Amino acid sequence: MAQLLKVQNFNVSSDGVAAGEDQSLELPFGLVGPERLFGWAGATASWPNRTDPGGSRGLDDYFTRDFSHNIGAEIMGRNKFGPQRGPWQDDEWRGWWGDEPPFHTPVFVMTHHERPSFTLSDTTFHFVGGDPAAVLDRAREAAGGKDVRLGGGVSTIRQFLDADLIDTLHVAVSPLKLGDGLRLWESPEELLDRFHLDIVPSPSGVTHHVFWRK
Repeated sequence: MAQLLKVQNFNVSSDGVAAGEDQSLELPFGLVGPERLFGWAGATASWPNRTDPGGSRGLDDYFTRDFSHNIGAEIMGRNKFGPQRGPWQDDEWRGWWGDEPPFHTPVFVMTHHERPSFTLSDTTFHFVGGDPAAVLDRAREAAGGKDVRLGGGVSTIRQFLDADLIDTLHVAVSPLKLGDGLRLWESPEELLDRFHLDIVPSPSGVTHHVFWRK
């Protein structure tokens, strides 16, 4: 079977905003209160950082549980890895996730400023240049026959959409408007020339948009 490039559990507001423009070390999403977008996942029983028993089941839990299914590598943009811009000042920054990153696969960080790879637990970060197709080729090779997840952020997903490389896309739309910020779309209908779309409301208030290639 073909290796798919999948966007999973990507979160936007009802007006399509996924992140703010003022990212910093203190504000990784460039937003105050980003849990307003992804709190639905944190409330599920399968949320990997859950420290107490319980949590919701049902549709939201299914998407949270499916996040790592058959994923062999991840691609992300540099700004998902960290807040720095331009040439690396040093190699001390190891990402937002501490010593146990949640990926458990090779991760390919797209950047104009490459740096040496490093490993934390069972996740190895590679810093790579090149166009989306070339990066995807490297990720597929590292995935060992499994699918590749495209983790974001917004600009990176837009690059891969523009290159027509994404096979499936799951976007959780929260019922709030953010107004300003980095926007995935003006309307999900923009993608209907290339994708089928199912829209499934959840009791949590989010609406799951599931796209798959025509």
